[in-house]
Amino acid sequence: MKFQFWTVGKNHEPYVKEGIEQFTKRIANYYPVEWNIIPSPKNAAMLSEMDLKKKEGETICGFLQKDDHLVLLDERGKQFSSEELAAFIQQRANKSIKNIVFLIGGAYGVSEPVKKRANHTWCLSKLVFPHQLVRLILAEQVYRACSINRNEKYHHQ
Repeated sequence: MKFQFWTVGKNHEPYVKEGIEQFTKRIANYYPVEWNIIPSPKNAAMLSEMDLKKKEGETICGFLQKDDHLVLLDERGKQFSSEELAAFIQQRANKSIKNIVFLIGGAYGVSEPVKKRANHTWCLSKLVFPHQLVRLILAEQVYRACSINRNEKYHHQ
């Protein structure tokens, strides 16, 4: 199984980059992992919210492969405890899912076709976080889930 973390927007900001790299490196001890930063459309500032989501959605759907397991991060999704996330990941591994894509949408969320394509919708928190911090939290939580599945001590520190 491979993890892909996709996010719409700019490259990692320096204040989170080191942490993202650290947790990504740790995840790589369990599963192959990579980041895909999807740039906003060139004329994003000129587009309406709906048109921007549509263009971003077309790009996202163009990148997705038929058998990718898409986990959309969205405030209306299901919340997991760390143990539940670990079980979710283990269940996907047991089903021989080849590729899990964790998607952080753009500033206004994602288009309806992307929502419909998602296999799961996950809410990190009822709190609102800047997209840059969501990246760091996502990487840390996936690492934590992997360490739980291996019964390692990180989760209990």
